[in-house]
This record gives sequence, C-alpha cells and structure tokens, in this order.
Amino acid sequence: MSATLVQGAYIVAGLLFILALAGLSKHESARNGVRYGIVGMAVALVATVLAATAGEDGSGWLGLLVIVAAMGIGAVIGLDRARKVQMTGMPELIALLHSFVGLAAVLVGWNSSYEITEYPTIHAVEVAVGVFVGAVTFTGSIVAFLKLSARIPSRPLMLPFRNRLNLGALVVFVVLTVVYAVLPEGEAVFARHLVLGLLTVLALALGWHLVASIGGGDMPVVVSMLNSYSGWAAAAAGFLLSNDLLIITGALVGSSGAYLSYIMCKAMNRSFVSVIAGGFGVEGGSSAAADAEHGEHREITAEGVAAMLADASSVVITPGYGMAVAQAQYPVASLTKELRARGVDVRFGIHPVAGRLPGHMNVLLAEAKVPYDIVLEMDEVNDDLAATDVVLVIGANDTVNPAAAEDPTSPIAGMPVLTVWDATDVVVFKRSMATGYAGVQNPLFFRDNTQMLFGDARERVEDILKAL
Repeated sequence: MSATLVQGAYIVAGLLFILALAGLSKHESARNGVRYGIVGMAVALVATVLAATAGEDGSGWLGLLVIVAAMGIGAVIGLDRARKVQMTGMPELIALLHSFVGLAAVLVGWNSSYEITEYPTIHAVEVAVGVFVGAVTFTGSIVAFLKLSARIPSRPLMLPFRNRLNLGALVVFVVLTVVYAVLPEGEAVFARHLVLGLLTVLALALGWHLVASIGGGDMPVVVSMLNSYSGWAAAAAGFLLSNDLLIITGALVGSSGAYLSYIMCKAMNRSFVSVIAGGFGVEGGSSAAADAEHGEHREITAEGVAAMLADASSVVITPGYGMAVAQAQYPVASLTKELRARGVDVRFGIHPVAGRLPGHMNVLLAEAKVPYDIVLEMDEVNDDLAATDVVLVIGANDTVNPAAAEDPTSPIAGMPVLTVWDATDVVVFKRSMATGYAGVQNPLFFRDNTQMLFGDARERVEDILKAL
C-alpha cells in the first residue's frame, strides 16, 4: 500500500473520529458516534497493517505477521474482558486501559531513543517528553484502577510537602530533558540511557504520587484527567513515529479529556490544580459517631414508600453509584413507567459527577430504556425540587449532601449538589448509615423530611413495585 494511500486513509479515519466525538456529545446521536468510531478505527488498522507489507526485501511480511499476531492476542483478551465486565466495573477497566496507552508511549519512546543520530536534537526532546507523559499516565492509571476497584483505600495519601514534591519533580524533569538533549551521541550512549532511565523512574513515581494523593470524592475527575493524559501520550508517540493519525487521535482525546475535566471541576466548584494537588476524601467515622453528632434517623418500609408515591403528583429520582452496584436501573425504569402511567410527573436529576465515571448514570438509565427527555442535569432540576412531592435518592450520597452548601468547614464545602432536602419528602435508599465514597458524613439522613429505606436497592424498588 503506497504512502499516499496510507495518509489518505489516516485522514479519513481522523475525520471519522471527529464525527464520533460529535455524536457522543448527545444521547440521541451516541449510537452513530460509536459507529463512526468503529469504522474509523477499522480504516486506520487496515491501512496500518497493509502498510507493513511495503518492504521490498520481504521484511514487510515479517512485520505483518508480528502485527497480526499481536492484534490477535489483544483481540482475544479485549473481547474476553468486554464480555465479562459489569457496568459497575467500567470505571476501573477504563483506568486500566489508560495505563496501557501510557506504557505503550514509554516503550515507543525508549525504542525511538536508539534512533537519535544528531546532537543536539529536537527528537531527543520528543523522546523525553513522550516517556515522561507515558510513565505518569501508566502509574497514575494503575493507582486509579486500584482505588476504584477497592484494592487499596480511596483516602488520599497525605505526604509532608506533597505539593513541593510534585513541583520539584517537574523541575528535575526539565533539567534531565535538557541534559538528555545536549549529550553527544556515540561515546555518551550509556550516559544518555542513564539519564533517560532516571527520567522514567521520576515520571513513574510522580504519576503514582499524583493519583495516590487524590481522595475518593475526586476520582471521577481523575478518570477524565487520565483520559486526557493518555491522549497526550498517544500524540507524543505519534511524533516519535512520524504517524499523523496518532497525533490527530491523541490530540482529540487529550483535548476532549482536558475539557471534560474542566467541566467536572466547574461542576464541583473546584479548580483543576486543587484536585491534582490532593483533592478531598477522608476516612469516614462510625455510624454511632454520626448518630451522636447529627441526631436520630428515621426508617421507612417499602410499603410506606409505595403509599407516599401513590399520593404524589411529582417525583424526582436522583441515582448514584449504589444504583449501579445493585443493578437497580431496570426496576427503577419499571417504577418510572408505572408512576407515569398513573399520571405522576417523574424526572431524574443527574449530578455531573454521579458515580465514578462521567456519564455513568446516563448510560445505565439509557440501558434500562428510561426516556432521554426526563433525564435532567443538576442545573435543570434543582430549581424545581422545592415544588416536588417526593425525591428518591437511590445509592447517591456526596452529590446530595447539604454540608456542601451549609457547612464552610466541610471537605466538600462549595461543591454544587442536588438540593433534594427542599422537597416535601425525601427517601434515601442505602445499605447502611456508612459515609459515601468521599468519606464525608451526610446530614441529609437526619433531616425531619428524610426517611431511610435500608437494604439492596434493586430488591427495595421491586418491593415498592409490588406494593403499588
């Protein structure tokens, strides 16, 4: 396949990727967006594989065999993981996939380091930057995966002078990059590789420390941030390989991930820098301590909730990660259908960082066939909560915490939340009185108009349906 045809195929693939992002920006066009992405990736892969056969001495066919073998192994592993993963496991799977992109960038950078023949060279700077970004993405994504999958605690690592450590690491990176770029080729090969090795170790440590220092409440932003990092790592690999498609794709992923991180930080009333510098998230106290501080909570039965809903004219449902864990979206959709058939105005209020992945709740509700037009963002529904008869909080915690608006000393102070407590009645579905993922106690549970419905969310919603 000629170089001209390859470049043409890459341009087509890049345009399809842009259409994919545009399609994914809306519920109604999301399926087409996915299709554009699949076709674009297919075009890119076919062009790349065919380009591997261009070697006139027969070496191209050897490259083709290696690529096909690698793709086969990756496809088998990827299909197996995609088939087995639950929606609740999607956030940690995405974090793990980001780590692969980072590792690939590191390997490409090291391989390209053997191709430097000039002194000094821009290529050397590209190698250093590519390895650094890739290594930060790799270890940062691994830590995010471990936190999201509960293999390590979600609380932040609070090392002394952690911000100075991060800043110092960046300064050392700049120094090592300059040294690496100006070292002469030939007799300084060992010194070059030693400097690049030190830079790699520094970046691996920085990536680990950056994400380890971020608490559970900010993990949705971390996933988006790592998505951006993986894009820039791919773009860096594209510069090293002189591959226009990698540059285009990496830039698209990096910029869109960065913008999504900005949107989420704005929704949480936090700066991106403050999230990277440590975020929030503390160890939760015991239920007994919470009761002592806030008073007594009230419980309600599924039959009681059914009676409350039967008398209501307006209902708002605010889902959280607990709904995903319980796979309660299907009975919730059935409950919504039943209530709407009775003439009840039912809507959903989605916080921008509900769950542990941007858009997680929207995907779950779409999967259960909940109509798009009744799934509203926080800003669209907050003003109407005061006129709402019943709010059902299903598995949400930090996103409905009044401490964010009323307690200046709270770790989540200033974070915009769904003001569910303004409704006439609030029912909170929870397994226990434990704190949320951010480890912050929620005074909502002890309000006079709030009642707790304990147990598995799916089972409780099904019980309410039976009672209705």
